[in-house]
Amino acid sequence: MPTTIWLPGRDQREAAPAPGSVLPEWAIEKIGTHLIPRLDRTPAPLVKVSVRDTEPGMDARMASETRASSPSCGGLTLLAELHPDSLPAPAAPAPAPVGEMPGAMEDGWPGFFHRAHRLLPTDGLLLLAARQRRDAGVLTDPLGSLVACARTAGFRYLQHIVVAHAHPVDDRLVPAPPADACLGVTHSDLIVLSSIGHA
Repeated sequence: MPTTIWLPGRDQREAAPAPGSVLPEWAIEKIGTHLIPRLDRTPAPLVKVSVRDTEPGMDARMASETRASSPSCGGLTLLAELHPDSLPAPAAPAPAPVGEMPGAMEDGWPGFFHRAHRLLPTDGLLLLAARQRRDAGVLTDPLGSLVACARTAGFRYLQHIVVAHAHPVDDRLVPAPPADACLGVTHSDLIVLSSIGHA
Protein backbone atom coordinates (compact mmCIF):
# COMPACT_ATOMS: atom_id res chain seq x y z
CA MET A 1 0.00 0.00 0.00
CA PRO A 2 1.80 3.16 -1.17
CA THR A 3 2.06 5.97 1.39
CA THR A 4 3.27 9.50 0.71
CA ILE A 5 3.99 12.34 3.13
CA TRP A 6 3.04 15.90 2.18
CA LEU A 7 4.71 18.78 3.99
CA PRO A 8 3.90 22.47 3.67
CA GLY A 9 6.34 24.62 1.74
CA ARG A 10 8.57 27.08 3.55
CA ASP A 11 6.39 29.91 2.22
CA GLN A 12 3.19 28.39 3.67
CA ARG A 13 2.18 30.46 6.68
CA GLU A 14 -0.78 28.31 7.70
CA ALA A 15 0.32 24.70 8.18
CA ALA A 16 -2.87 23.72 10.02
CA PRO A 17 -6.40 23.63 8.56
CA ALA A 18 -8.96 26.30 9.39
CA PRO A 19 -11.32 25.44 12.27
CA GLY A 20 -13.95 22.96 11.09
CA SER A 21 -11.82 21.79 8.15
CA VAL A 22 -9.70 18.65 7.89
CA LEU A 23 -7.11 19.71 5.29
CA PRO A 24 -5.12 22.94 5.23
CA GLU A 25 -5.54 25.15 2.18
CA TRP A 26 -2.04 24.37 0.87
CA ALA A 27 -2.91 20.65 0.74
CA ILE A 28 -6.15 21.27 -1.17
CA GLU A 29 -4.22 23.36 -3.69
CA LYS A 30 -1.66 20.57 -3.99
CA ILE A 31 -4.42 18.06 -4.78
CA GLY A 32 -5.36 20.07 -7.86
CA THR A 33 -1.82 20.73 -9.05
CA HIS A 34 0.04 17.53 -8.11
CA LEU A 35 -2.40 14.70 -7.52
CA ILE A 36 -4.78 15.32 -10.42
CA PRO A 37 -2.85 17.73 -12.70
CA ARG A 38 -3.85 18.61 -16.24
CA LEU A 39 -1.57 18.94 -19.25
CA ASP A 40 -1.72 22.75 -19.17
CA ARG A 41 -0.68 22.67 -15.46
CA THR A 42 -3.87 24.45 -14.37
CA PRO A 43 -5.68 23.12 -11.28
CA ALA A 44 -7.94 20.17 -12.03
CA PRO A 45 -11.67 20.38 -11.29
CA LEU A 46 -12.51 19.40 -7.74
CA VAL A 47 -15.80 19.21 -5.82
CA LYS A 48 -15.30 19.44 -2.05
CA VAL A 49 -17.95 18.36 0.47
CA SER A 50 -17.76 18.61 4.25
CA VAL A 51 -19.35 15.65 6.04
CA ARG A 52 -20.18 16.60 9.63
CA ASP A 53 -22.53 13.74 10.54
CA THR A 54 -24.02 10.51 9.19
CA GLU A 55 -27.56 10.87 10.54
CA PRO A 56 -30.57 10.51 8.18
CA GLY A 57 -30.60 13.35 5.65
CA MET A 58 -26.82 13.80 5.84
CA ASP A 59 -26.57 14.80 2.17
CA ALA A 60 -28.74 17.88 2.71
CA ARG A 61 -26.43 19.12 5.47
CA MET A 62 -23.15 18.75 3.57
CA ALA A 63 -21.51 22.03 2.72
CA SER A 64 -19.99 21.89 -0.76
CA GLU A 65 -17.90 23.98 -3.09
CA THR A 66 -16.51 23.53 -6.60
CA ARG A 67 -12.92 24.51 -7.31
CA ALA A 68 -11.28 25.10 -10.69
CA SER A 69 -14.46 24.18 -12.51
CA SER A 70 -14.17 23.95 -16.28
CA PRO A 71 -16.80 22.95 -18.84
CA SER A 72 -14.10 21.14 -20.82
CA CYS A 73 -12.97 18.91 -17.98
CA GLY A 74 -13.37 15.25 -18.68
CA GLY A 75 -13.32 13.78 -15.20
CA LEU A 76 -14.57 14.54 -11.74
CA THR A 77 -12.77 14.33 -8.43
CA LEU A 78 -14.78 14.42 -5.21
CA LEU A 79 -13.00 15.43 -2.00
CA ALA A 80 -14.94 14.48 1.13
CA GLU A 81 -13.63 16.06 4.33
CA LEU A 82 -14.84 13.84 7.15
CA HIS A 83 -15.28 15.56 10.51
CA PRO A 84 -13.87 13.36 13.31
CA ASP A 85 -17.28 13.21 15.03
CA SER A 86 -18.81 11.61 11.92
CA LEU A 87 -16.31 8.77 11.72
CA PRO A 88 -17.11 5.17 12.67
CA ALA A 89 -16.47 4.25 16.30
CA PRO A 90 -13.77 1.63 16.92
CA ALA A 91 -16.41 -0.98 17.73
CA ALA A 92 -18.50 -0.22 14.63
CA PRO A 93 -19.73 -3.40 12.94
CA ALA A 94 -17.96 -4.58 9.80
CA PRO A 95 -19.74 -4.04 6.48
CA ALA A 96 -22.36 -6.60 5.57
CA PRO A 97 -21.56 -9.32 3.02
CA VAL A 98 -21.79 -8.16 -0.59
CA GLY A 99 -25.16 -9.82 -1.19
CA GLU A 100 -26.65 -8.01 1.81
CA MET A 101 -25.09 -4.57 1.27
CA PRO A 102 -27.67 -1.77 1.39
CA GLY A 103 -28.04 0.52 -1.58
CA ALA A 104 -27.76 4.24 -2.09
CA MET A 105 -30.82 5.06 0.03
CA GLU A 106 -29.11 3.71 3.14
CA ASP A 107 -27.97 6.17 5.81
CA GLY A 108 -24.46 6.35 7.22
CA TRP A 109 -21.19 5.51 5.54
CA PRO A 110 -22.40 2.57 3.38
CA GLY A 111 -25.02 4.80 1.76
CA PHE A 112 -22.60 7.69 1.35
CA PHE A 113 -20.13 5.54 -0.56
CA HIS A 114 -22.85 4.03 -2.77
CA ARG A 115 -24.12 7.52 -3.67
CA ALA A 116 -20.59 8.78 -4.34
CA HIS A 117 -19.98 5.77 -6.61
CA ARG A 118 -23.13 6.53 -8.62
CA LEU A 119 -22.09 10.19 -8.94
CA LEU A 120 -18.56 9.58 -10.19
CA PRO A 121 -17.73 8.39 -13.71
CA THR A 122 -15.71 5.22 -14.24
CA ASP A 123 -12.19 5.86 -12.95
CA GLY A 124 -13.38 9.03 -11.19
CA LEU A 125 -11.56 9.76 -7.95
CA LEU A 126 -12.96 9.94 -4.44
CA LEU A 127 -10.61 11.52 -1.92
CA LEU A 128 -11.30 10.99 1.78
CA ALA A 129 -9.73 13.49 4.18
CA ALA A 130 -9.88 12.40 7.81
CA ARG A 131 -7.88 12.49 10.99
CA GLN A 132 -7.66 10.37 14.09
CA ARG A 133 -9.92 10.93 17.06
CA ARG A 134 -9.70 10.14 20.73
CA ASP A 135 -12.11 7.54 22.15
CA ALA A 136 -11.93 6.84 25.89
CA GLY A 137 -8.56 8.57 25.98
CA VAL A 138 -7.06 6.46 23.18
CA LEU A 139 -6.32 7.71 19.66
CA THR A 140 -8.15 5.57 17.13
CA ASP A 141 -7.76 5.37 13.38
CA PRO A 142 -11.01 5.05 11.36
CA LEU A 143 -9.38 4.46 7.99
CA GLY A 144 -9.74 0.66 7.95
CA SER A 145 -13.53 0.83 8.39
CA LEU A 146 -13.89 3.59 5.80
CA VAL A 147 -11.81 1.81 3.16
CA ALA A 148 -13.76 -1.43 3.77
CA CYS A 149 -17.08 0.42 3.21
CA ALA A 150 -15.69 2.12 0.10
CA ARG A 151 -14.48 -1.16 -1.41
CA THR A 152 -17.85 -2.77 -0.85
CA ALA A 153 -19.51 0.15 -2.68
CA GLY A 154 -17.25 -0.26 -5.74
CA PHE A 155 -14.10 1.75 -5.06
CA ARG A 156 -10.48 0.67 -5.47
CA TYR A 157 -7.87 1.80 -2.92
CA LEU A 158 -5.00 3.63 -4.64
CA GLN A 159 -2.95 5.62 -2.17
CA HIS A 160 -2.59 6.96 1.38
CA ILE A 161 -1.19 10.47 1.78
CA VAL A 162 -0.17 11.78 5.21
CA VAL A 163 -0.66 15.57 5.40
CA ALA A 164 1.61 16.91 8.14
CA HIS A 165 0.47 19.81 10.30
CA ALA A 166 3.88 21.33 10.95
CA HIS A 167 6.08 24.28 10.01
CA PRO A 168 9.45 23.57 8.42
CA VAL A 169 12.11 25.42 10.42
CA ASP A 170 15.70 24.91 9.27
CA ASP A 171 16.22 21.13 9.24
CA ARG A 172 13.29 20.18 11.48
CA LEU A 173 9.51 20.28 11.65
CA VAL A 174 7.69 22.23 14.36
CA PRO A 175 4.20 20.80 15.05
CA ALA A 176 1.28 23.11 14.23
CA PRO A 177 -1.78 20.98 15.06
CA PRO A 178 -5.31 22.16 14.25
CA ALA A 179 -6.94 24.07 17.09
CA ASP A 180 -9.92 21.68 17.12
CA ALA A 181 -7.90 18.43 16.87
CA CYS A 182 -7.56 15.88 19.65
CA LEU A 183 -4.39 16.03 21.73
CA GLY A 184 -1.53 14.30 19.94
CA VAL A 185 -2.92 14.64 16.39
CA THR A 186 -0.39 16.38 14.13
CA HIS A 187 -1.45 15.09 10.72
CA SER A 188 -4.48 14.38 8.57
CA ASP A 189 -4.95 11.39 6.27
CA LEU A 190 -5.90 11.65 2.61
CA ILE A 191 -7.09 8.40 1.04
CA VAL A 192 -7.28 8.18 -2.76
CA LEU A 193 -9.94 5.85 -4.17
CA SER A 194 -10.86 5.14 -7.77
CA SER A 195 -14.40 4.37 -8.91
CA ILE A 196 -14.65 0.94 -10.55
CA GLY A 197 -17.14 0.59 -13.41
CA HIS A 198 -19.68 -2.26 -13.32
CA ALA A 199 -20.13 -4.53 -16.32
